[in-house]
Amino acid sequence: MVASVALGATASSPLQAPVRAQETVRKPYPNFKVIVLNDDFNTFEHVANCLLKYIPSMTGDRAWQLTEQIHFEGQAIVWVGPQEPAELYHQQLSREGLTMAPLEAA
Repeated sequence: MVASVALGATASSPLQAPVRAQETVRKPYPNFKVIVLNDDFNTFEHVANCLLKYIPSMTGDRAWQLTEQIHFEGQAIVWVGPQEPAELYHQQLSREGLTMAPLEAA
């Protein structure tokens, strides 16, 4: 009998969702730029081959275009994306002897 009274009390009172004081705004993680700098000791062929080897979805034509941009303009952004893979590609290209700019947020 007590249980039916308790059920009756909850069934007759409407339920309302609590009002949120503030909405949570989610910000996307920033992308990072992997930038190769021009230098006087890496050959065009070495730079293009490194880009092909380490940068995902890189084509031979695109690698050569970026290599020319590095040479003639002093630098090129070779990849933009999340921080963790950007750090990996930066480290791999650096280990191959390419001159790298520090990672920077896009």
